[in-house]
Amino acid sequence: MSAYNKMELMISVASRMLEDGKMVAVGTGAPCAAAMLAQKIRSPNLMLLFEAGGFAPQLPTMPISVGDSRTTFRALMASSMNEAMMTTQRGLVDYVFLGGAQIDPYGNLNSTVIGSYESPKVRLPGSGGAVDLATGAWRTLVITLQDPRRFVEKLDFVTTAGFLTGKGAREAAGLPPDTGPYKIITNMAVLGFDEETRRMRIESVHPGVTVKEVEENTSFKLLKAPRIAETEPPTDEELRVLRTEVDPQRFIIGR
Repeated sequence: MSAYNKMELMISVASRMLEDGKMVAVGTGAPCAAAMLAQKIRSPNLMLLFEAGGFAPQLPTMPISVGDSRTTFRALMASSMNEAMMTTQRGLVDYVFLGGAQIDPYGNLNSTVIGSYESPKVRLPGSGGAVDLATGAWRTLVITLQDPRRFVEKLDFVTTAGFLTGKGAREAAGLPPDTGPYKIITNMAVLGFDEETRRMRIESVHPGVTVKEVEENTSFKLLKAPRIAETEPPTDEELRVLRTEVDPQRFIIGR
């Protein structure tokens, strides 16, 4: 097995979650790299959706924004943000990748402020299309670093709803049933959500990482899956495609 870095591991793991024939809403960066890798390795019919309106392009190289002309290269449709959001609302988007400065035990995300809303320590970009996408897509995926300042018991601001306060809370708030957070892929582990409580749990730890280390880098108590596996490292083929076809300039994997 070739040597790999943490970003290559996270992208490879995320790519394996995207099945052939599904639709995934992606932005730029690691989520786009994961989707491109999935298309080239195991899911040739995976459809990418970009917020600015690119539907199912065949990306020649990594785009630098959701409105980059490459997001409509050989696409089924070059449309608009309105059409992209309506497609999500229609229940046609299987996966969406989101991120944020903070995430809590129920997968709620904060990308608005750190500190109080009225007088924040840091003002962040805000929702963008995150709320719309997380509301309508069937499953939400997050790629992020494991850090106690990021994984917090209580968000400073709830930008994007995960499971809110637990099982049934999302549906009670009027959000579509059977939707919500699915997996969190970090530099240390793969985290999922307990079916009964909807709290975050450890499902696998990456090679060389212990459960205790994951817990020490989280500011709340993580549940544990009945069996915690060791994450499969990137294969030689995944690394070859990632390095030579997906991100040869190492804009993402070089971080």
